[in-house]
Amino acid sequence: MKTDAFAPIDETITIDELTHAPYPIYRRLRAEAPVLKVKSVGRTLLTKAADTKMVKDDPVLFSSNDPNTPMERAFLAHTLMRKDGEAHKSERDAMQPAFMPANIKNCWEPIYRGIAEEYVSRLPKGEVVDLFPALAGPFAARCLTHLLGITSATDEEMQRWSQALIEGAGNFGWRPEPFERSDEANREMDALFESEIPAHKAEPNASALSAMINAENPIPKSQIFANVKIAIGGGINEPRDALLTIIYGLLANPDQFEAAKKDALWGDAFDEGVRWVAPIQASSRLVMEDTVIRGCLIPKGDVVMTIQASANRDEEVYGENAEDYNIFRGKVPHQAFGNGPHFCQGKHIARRMIADLMLPILFDRFPNMSLPDRDAVNFRGFGFRGPINLPVLLQ
Repeated sequence: MKTDAFAPIDETITIDELTHAPYPIYRRLRAEAPVLKVKSVGRTLLTKAADTKMVKDDPVLFSSNDPNTPMERAFLAHTLMRKDGEAHKSERDAMQPAFMPANIKNCWEPIYRGIAEEYVSRLPKGEVVDLFPALAGPFAARCLTHLLGITSATDEEMQRWSQALIEGAGNFGWRPEPFERSDEANREMDALFESEIPAHKAEPNASALSAMINAENPIPKSQIFANVKIAIGGGINEPRDALLTIIYGLLANPDQFEAAKKDALWGDAFDEGVRWVAPIQASSRLVMEDTVIRGCLIPKGDVVMTIQASANRDEEVYGENAEDYNIFRGKVPHQAFGNGPHFCQGKHIARRMIADLMLPILFDRFPNMSLPDRDAVNFRGFGFRGPINLPVLLQ
């Protein structure tokens, strides 16, 4: 009688390769080994869209509580990202008021529009400027301080904290230096959050910290702080990296850039950008019972890693041009914001920030922006990915 075999093991793929040039590897794995245990990562990688979606949609069989993830070490907390069921729901719901559609439209959109206009106005015309430090990072940071209710934090602090948390959470090699930086960031964040609480108690508002502190039955303060830190980790790098990726994709494809400007296709540019280079590239899930994926036995206690980066370029879903940035692709669902109970809470805010505000404001001021050197732009990241620089000519 035929029995299912364990997933094959790869001992050659390195984390460094997955950080610098993951897409050729994922393309090969989709064709040859879509279920593969990668020794350097210590997890079984799933690279096909159907498999990644199936795992995310089944939190009973595939738990978010991966005991070996570096996230808990980086955040010094068992965060809602590693919880399931009611424990996850109660902490997620605690922040939900800040993300309600009415608050997005009436509270955050006017604030974000003012920030976008101010930060774009600072950019010098006729010069080559790196939009990572000059626009994308500070814009994402400043917007997030309002959403979270920590407006005394500077743009520099927010970006430094976010990067420290992201590097720590993605430190699958368990090197000491990233954790040293995340420990320092945690100390600084805890002190700032404490300093903001009295004002929120005196004058409640729509921000996430205010909603959690003033709730009728608040979650523990340690988890309130952990929730804010999770939002700092994802709420800066995701819109920042998405914005930079979209700008790069448009400028690298002049026909698409012209069409986007002519017909205001900023929503299409956004959706295609996060599909093409998913800001969150991979997620871990703990297998709760023996299961079989594509004929491979995945034993209870193993950890699978859903590779959204690969799922979003799966040829079975997006065709043979899946590797290309193409705003004319049409409405094809993607997994950039996850699915299931952990679907990204900030998706609608990120889309509003970028598609509705920043892109039209930026290209209204600089309609002839160009890329002086496409090869000078560097994308980096395994767990989280985006351009680490984007020098453009502003005109």
